[in-house]
Amino acid sequence: MEKEQNETRIPLIGEAAPAFTAKTTQGEISFPEDYKGKWVILFSHPADFTPVCTTEFMTFASMQEDFKKLNCELIDLSIDSIYAHIAWLRTIKEKIEYKGMKDVEVTFPLIEDLKMDVARKYGMLQPGASDTQAVRAVFLIDPEAKIRAILYYPLSNGRNMEEVKRLLTAMQTSDKYNIATPANWEPGEDVIVPPPGSCGTASERMKEADKDVKCLDWFMCFKKLPKEKE
Repeated sequence: MEKEQNETRIPLIGEAAPAFTAKTTQGEISFPEDYKGKWVILFSHPADFTPVCTTEFMTFASMQEDFKKLNCELIDLSIDSIYAHIAWLRTIKEKIEYKGMKDVEVTFPLIEDLKMDVARKYGMLQPGASDTQAVRAVFLIDPEAKIRAILYYPLSNGRNMEEVKRLLTAMQTSDKYNIATPANWEPGEDVIVPPPGSCGTASERMKEADKDVKCLDWFMCFKKLPKEKE
């Protein structure tokens, strides 16, 4: 029984995000109840008062309003106490300057997970990396509380928050317009029209391709989205 309780499983894309209630630096939160109708980025960091995590937090905090404009809230977790979280965030605000960022106040919630309950639910503990620190996991969760994307980074390397934002924007665009996005896609660039489901449809697509749809072949067509609707 003890072995089963300590096992870690990474929830998969398309599954319901595991529910939890946790104590945080912004008070107690219940997920997903407190975040209905919103996208959520749930991420973990290995430990407070560490340099890589500090650069990540300053970057995420400086971009928080950008995420809010995308109807997205940030939640963080580490296996540290609330007191350690508070002391670390105060140090960041009062003492740390990095890449022009200073006086940075982190207002998104940091989960206290001393018992590792939430970390285990999300597969954030990976024994090959550490038994006591969460790896740098990122879960992008949609307004239906479904896991839509998962990113994992090792303890030694910081994440690219612009890529997290880009991915969020790409998924929202795909949902809204029923399209796909190509490699390195950025807002404003051409999107991919989903491949046709039959030979007849493919043939018609090639005939009807116009200035709004550019086909490189029957299975690979691009189009632009109106700028005001991106």
